[in-house]
Amino acid sequence: MRAARRRAVGLATALAASLVGCARTPEWRPARAPLMTRWAAEVSPTNARPEYPRPMLVRGEWLNLNGLWDYALTPRGQRPERYDGRILVPYPVESALSGVGDTVGPGRTLWYRRVFRVPQQWIGRHVLLHFEAVDWETHVWVNGHHIGSHQGGYDPFTFDITAALGGHGGQEILVSVWDPTDSGAQARGKQVREPGGIFYTSVTGIWQTVWLEPVGATTIRDYAVVTDIDSGRVELTVTVDGAQPGDRVVAAVRAPSGRAPSGAEVARASAPPGRPIVLRIPQPHLWSPDDPYLYDLELRLVRGGADAATGQSGAGDLLDGARGYFGMRKIAVGPDERGVTRLLLNNRFVFQSGPLDQGYWPDGLYTAPTESAMVYDLRVLKAMGYNMLRKHVKVEPRAFYTWCDRIGLLVWQDMPSASIPLVRPDADRATDTTATRQFEAELTRMILTHRNHPSIVMWVPFNEGWGQYDTERIVRLVRASDPTRLVDAASGWHERNVGDVVDRHNYPPPVPPRPDARRAAVQGEFGGLGLVVRGHTWKEGGWGYDLFGSREALIQRFEEFYQILRRADREQGLSAAVYTQTSDVETENNGLMTYDRAEMKIAPTSVLLAGRGYVAPRVVRAAPIFVDSVVVSLTSPTPGAVIRYTIDGTPPRRFSPVYERPFALRQTATVMARAYWPDGAWSRVSSFGFAQVEPREAVDVRGARPELVVDYFEQDGSWRRLPAFDSLTPVRTGTTTVIGLAPARRSENYGLRFRGFLRVPTTGVYGFHLSSDDGSRLLVDGRPVVENDGIHGMAERSGWVALQAGMHALEVVFFQGCCGVGLRLKVDVPGRGRRALPPGWMWGGG
Repeated sequence: MRAARRRAVGLATALAASLVGCARTPEWRPARAPLMTRWAAEVSPTNARPEYPRPMLVRGEWLNLNGLWDYALTPRGQRPERYDGRILVPYPVESALSGVGDTVGPGRTLWYRRVFRVPQQWIGRHVLLHFEAVDWETHVWVNGHHIGSHQGGYDPFTFDITAALGGHGGQEILVSVWDPTDSGAQARGKQVREPGGIFYTSVTGIWQTVWLEPVGATTIRDYAVVTDIDSGRVELTVTVDGAQPGDRVVAAVRAPSGRAPSGAEVARASAPPGRPIVLRIPQPHLWSPDDPYLYDLELRLVRGGADAATGQSGAGDLLDGARGYFGMRKIAVGPDERGVTRLLLNNRFVFQSGPLDQGYWPDGLYTAPTESAMVYDLRVLKAMGYNMLRKHVKVEPRAFYTWCDRIGLLVWQDMPSASIPLVRPDADRATDTTATRQFEAELTRMILTHRNHPSIVMWVPFNEGWGQYDTERIVRLVRASDPTRLVDAASGWHERNVGDVVDRHNYPPPVPPRPDARRAAVQGEFGGLGLVVRGHTWKEGGWGYDLFGSREALIQRFEEFYQILRRADREQGLSAAVYTQTSDVETENNGLMTYDRAEMKIAPTSVLLAGRGYVAPRVVRAAPIFVDSVVVSLTSPTPGAVIRYTIDGTPPRRFSPVYERPFALRQTATVMARAYWPDGAWSRVSSFGFAQVEPREAVDVRGARPELVVDYFEQDGSWRRLPAFDSLTPVRTGTTTVIGLAPARRSENYGLRFRGFLRVPTTGVYGFHLSSDDGSRLLVDGRPVVENDGIHGMAERSGWVALQAGMHALEVVFFQGCCGVGLRLKVDVPGRGRRALPPGWMWGGG
């Protein structure tokens, strides 16, 4: 399989000289973008996604049409009088890598033009023009002849352009694309024209590979594979165009190259086109995430001959040939050894764990800049110990699923969400029949295109009720299209008691459901833990379901969530869980990686250990600072661990001191701890710094009153961070005894400043916890203690300060942009725990 693929890529490279204008590479540069990945530097007009686009049906000859095309944007339906410039295909026009970076919208048509030459060796054969995906309505002309149209943003389509070709010179392809984006009812996933929150930049036009292929008058179009691991039987049905009586398809199965016995024939059989070919696989080697074994498949289409089944010379004329592959595996729902309804892989329960995978890129949007970038994500997930991913409301190029097949990642494949109107929110009957027919056609095409990939184990027609309708009928439609896989009728929200799983979404912590007699329980989404990594964000600020100020705090919460999941697996029969999410996406800062894939927020080994239950030790402490001394207590959330620790800043090893009881620190130190278990496993290193400090001196305030001064400001919506309030004139000034939103006079675009004094009762270390949506800051004695600035959802930040008993200057500043809003301040009092800031602590100077 891999050798055939390499040969195909090599031949495509050799044929590239047939493209008009490629001898002189026109000038191209990416459009401006807030963020780019490191792979963007590898992209150029001569190597734009050069890989073979159909890895399950490989032929040796093809011509990649990716590269620079002319483009134009016109009022909808109007032909261009001239072209606006060059666009790099296959990157969507809104992306930086297209070189354009422009939003189209439903009022305009996007046009593409390209000239190519037919290779001499193709003369006399049929020439197919393939589009792997174009969003959304496409019309195609070749040499002025309209050759066809297509509606749908996620599935490949093909035209036979032989009759439109003329002579041996340049051949012109003209493509028009119209995309209603979020003004239509069509399947579009999370695309919107005004992105924000959980919705992202729209994608229009060609976003996957465009290519040419020569075939004969009778040719293999497709095949379907159904494997039965219990009987060792494979049923292969091959679709042939132009078949005649007496034609036969010969199928040979071989062990994959590089796996013993490399290339050895395992089975051979034949049948007429469209009839099942039954292959018996002796002692089948099963595909699984732990052992992603793939059989190579060779197809030969022959005509005539007394022994066509052999496929040997003299046994008939060879009309066509292609190579592919398949995996022997079974997915089902059934009882485990305790009788609990579970997801079963190859007749045994395997807990399926992985992330929500959006498939967005800062430089290419829907299109990964390179194949190696796309594969990087998958290899990182594998290194994290994940064995699955949920491909979220997007369909990827066919090569993506082939890499999941090779690497060993199970895939839950979502249908991209549509905006199909319902009679009422609680109805399950759609009113727009045109939209539903289109949705069902695209859903069926998605399934039929990708049904042979062993990695795909679940179809998800609806996400969280978005466009959900006729759920029971849609489940029947999915089962009719592919009876070999499971169906998650609606991931989250509108439960209709159909499909194969009970699926619940909860944020941030998981709240797993329980299985019923016929459906397994899955946590379809949870998590969304956020961390802003400066220099690696799409926009300043951003949000997460729960934002953290440090990696250590983030991973501790992450580990706690996986402890909940492991307990639900043991005690409730949970079968799978999907963490949100692989990477940040635009303003969402809740990825395991940053949006540019440059920074890991949680190290892969830490994710792997958390998933297996090997959780790092925790420290029981009141604060990271102390005045005279502090008592340190360590604990392990995972039973049976031996905790070893150090206080000199070096990572603990197997010979480091064993923690047996709390100990005191009387000087600044860093405590590092690691857990070891009897089975030989060990945790990551957790680190906790303790700094000895002098308490800040109190100030003498005379004539103080039990209230704070509050200034109210208004702004035009341009603030992205806290302004310098001293340089602004407040709209109103008053007094208050509570730090909150009450002084505001509007719901958006304003600021508040609270000033006065904090009277603390005893000398000690105080913790302050400031929550806000959007930015805020706490200053004590004129120095910042808590920084929670920027545009973001409700998020808590904490800070600690040692204070003498008495008065200390206090200032809290806050600004509100749009949408959600909140402001709250709590304090950790020595020996008394966390509480709301007592009103009697806040004073104004005389």
